Amino acid sequence: MKQRAALPSILFSILLFTSCESNKTHNLSLLDHQTPDNTPLIFAEGIISTDDFEFTITFTPEMDELYFTRRKPDEDNAVYGIKLENNVWSEPEIAFFTSNEGWDFEPHISPNGDRLYFGSVRPLNDTASSAGLHQWYSKRTASGWDDPRPLEKPFIDRRITMYLTSAENGNLYFTTGEEGVKPEDWDIHTANNINGEYSEVIRMGPEINFDGKYIAHSYIAPDESYMIYDGESDSGYGDCDLYISFNRDGQWSEAINLGPEINTDQCEMCASVSPDGRYLFFHRGSTDENDKDTGNIYWVDLGRVLENIE
Repeated sequence: MKQRAALPSILFSILLFTSCESNKTHNLSLLDHQTPDNTPLIFAEGIISTDDFEFTITFTPEMDELYFTRRKPDEDNAVYGIKLENNVWSEPEIAFFTSNEGWDFEPHISPNGDRLYFGSVRPLNDTASSAGLHQWYSKRTASGWDDPRPLEKPFIDRRITMYLTSAENGNLYFTTGEEGVKPEDWDIHTANNINGEYSEVIRMGPEINFDGKYIAHSYIAPDESYMIYDGESDSGYGDCDLYISFNRDGQWSEAINLGPEINTDQCEMCASVSPDGRYLFFHRGSTDENDKDTGNIYWVDLGRVLENIE
């Protein structure tokens, strides 16, 4: 595993895209006027990031609707959403797909905006109890999001499937583990979209699933040119760190630590990137002296982050 790597052609194309977008106005400035550069800032403090525990954020392609996970003290995870209407963002509310049984977390909207995925421990039908952590999704229709349904085979056969993100071509990337495998040994898998069907779950190679633990939460770029994910390593900066790997003609580079501007002695995890490619979002947090999880969602200029990779 490498701390830095020279990947000029891939980096150039990503940096070119982000620089072209940098002068455009964006709806997020209506939510948080303090736009970050190379130093991560808490995102939408007091609105999205509060004294509760927040992580995982996703946006519609128009960036006029977003969803994130919040966990209040002594409560389970829950997904909240807000919308932009008449240039004003609404207050966060429990997501429309929230169930009366179980809990939901880690939402993801597909790059073309037609599906909203999320993880849930809700029962798979009206009579059965929860059979594990599965991925559900809602389709976007002319009248809005429809009722959620679980992803079918081969996903439904697995007891754990979490933090799913999708590429433009419909390929899916997620964290999973076999029955009986400890959470620290779960890792990142993919499933290829073949004419709208997914026939098998494929464990990604050692470039992604490096020699460490808690390797999880893979954000895939829409064009599959890079992946940002987190894990723990003896060569890291403390707790879980964020890493990036680049895809060159189907071959993934070794994991590259995003460095001390991003990673600290706290846990950095659950990365996502705004649909315009400009901003990297992630959770940073820790456990306090009362064994309470604390942490917020941060954002940073993705182009500035990539410039530090040599």
